[in-house]
Amino acid sequence: MDRPNERPVTESHFKTHDGVELFYRHWPATDTRRGAVVMFHRGHEHSGRMAHLVDELDLPDLDFFAWDARGHGRSPGARGFSPSFGTSVRDVQTFVDHIRDTHGIAHEDMAVLAQSVGAVTVSTWAHDYAPRVRALVLASPAFKVKLYVPLARPGLRLMQKMRGNFYVNSYVKSKFLTHDPARQASFDADPLITRAISVNILLALYEAAERVVADAAAITIPTQLLVSGADWVVHHQPQHDFFDRLGSTVKEKHVLEGFFHDTLGEADRERAVGLVRGFILRQFDNPAPAVDLNDADKAGTTFDEAQTLAAALPEGSLKGWWWKTYRKGLRWAGMVSDGVSLGHRTGFDSGSTLDYVYRNEARGAGFIGRMVDRNYLDAIGWRGIRQRKLHLEESIRNAMARLRADGAPVRVLDIAAGHGRYVLDALIAESARPESVLLRDYSDINVRDGRRLIAEKDLAGVVRFEKGDAFDTESVASAQPGTTVGIVSGLYELFPSNDLIRASLAGMARAVEAGGYLIYTGQPWHPQLEMIARALTSHRQGEAWVMRRRSQAEMDQLVREAGFEKVGQRIDEWGIFTVSIARRKTA
Repeated sequence: MDRPNERPVTESHFKTHDGVELFYRHWPATDTRRGAVVMFHRGHEHSGRMAHLVDELDLPDLDFFAWDARGHGRSPGARGFSPSFGTSVRDVQTFVDHIRDTHGIAHEDMAVLAQSVGAVTVSTWAHDYAPRVRALVLASPAFKVKLYVPLARPGLRLMQKMRGNFYVNSYVKSKFLTHDPARQASFDADPLITRAISVNILLALYEAAERVVADAAAITIPTQLLVSGADWVVHHQPQHDFFDRLGSTVKEKHVLEGFFHDTLGEADRERAVGLVRGFILRQFDNPAPAVDLNDADKAGTTFDEAQTLAAALPEGSLKGWWWKTYRKGLRWAGMVSDGVSLGHRTGFDSGSTLDYVYRNEARGAGFIGRMVDRNYLDAIGWRGIRQRKLHLEESIRNAMARLRADGAPVRVLDIAAGHGRYVLDALIAESARPESVLLRDYSDINVRDGRRLIAEKDLAGVVRFEKGDAFDTESVASAQPGTTVGIVSGLYELFPSNDLIRASLAGMARAVEAGGYLIYTGQPWHPQLEMIARALTSHRQGEAWVMRRRSQAEMDQLVREAGFEKVGQRIDEWGIFTVSIARRKTA
């Protein structure tokens, strides 16, 4: 740890979603506070290694916070380990929520400063959770670590499959991190530094980084990127690609020639620190307006992507031949697999298909049919869908608990329920039943099968199922007066137009009472978009299933403009499906 700070520091802990208490340091502002800087250390290190920045940045009207990530520093857990990279990303959200709730600092008044692995974690958080923070400063993000050993990644993955999880020790010596002799000595002597990193985190770090770099357009927060010009630890090109693709209207990049990887701990770090200080001050003195995403359905990255996927491939092209062959194989699979056959009949995005995926029971003609069906059900998208169901059930229970804690009635309205299984399963898990539950769907098949499922689960006294149009504002608004929990799941992702979404949300805003909750889903990313568009059919009369992704920032903006404020979010480990809960504004 570097020299002691002049500013007093307090030490504390915050509790994560799974009950782990992580250590953090807090340096209160010495002048009238107008916000905070939240710092995230690089891999192997801890919050003490960033403590010098509190004085060096010279921002007396800002609080500073810095955590020790799971398995690092004074936080508990096996050294260099986290249950998953997604868990660590969720910890970031929990930490900023803790700062907001405990220290009274709004997200909008936070600037986030992160280095190396911490910068990848924060970038993934910015992409997946769309936080409304003031600014991001990313120093030498480890989007692609230099492993130096040929075929290291596939080798590590193979070993993980054979051995299970294991640990890899860092090869980096302090003299390759910084030219500062004092920083080198403190790194070598610091007992809290861990050399090991769990292979599950190392491999997941690469996967998350590739996804976030490719889809950096989804990040619209003002961002400063610092690139160390002589970095021995990470590759430069992904950092430049990330910057070029950023969706932020306010962004700046600085290449610091001669700097090693410890950008903010270099011998002549005054250059870097000065850049960071100036950027943070500009964002507090003249905050940039939020990027307007209302017309993202008419122009921009996801619009262009969807247009490309909807366009026919050139006749006779190799790619066209490939997808034609793939579709033939899928038709054969439909002859033996119950799930694939159902998708062909009702649409791979239909309520019937989703209910089949939820049940997750491989069925088909004999052993071969069941094997094909199991392979189908284990596709990454369907695994994400099943995780989304769990997050929906958690969010429904969360909303009901919040209402009961406030002494408010629980009246549930789902405007596109499919068969309604996730709502019914959430209710069964609760001992106290809501006052009323109304499920709606446009499909006669879904209404019929939903009513059958209600009867099977003995919930006919509480739950009703009706046919209804989720995009008819008046129909939604009048469906159930006094609704306190509104749900819309898996619907908006299927329609590219924001006008349709606004019409639906306008109805929900009128249906849900002030202080009530809206639970909504999103799909900010998907690894199989082209396969879905080229090979699968939609419920809309056999049309190709072409999806336009909405970034989480875009989806949240539509919800916010309808009169709701997001209070929580969940996302699967692959970054595909989100489930958010928002509260209806009271004024």
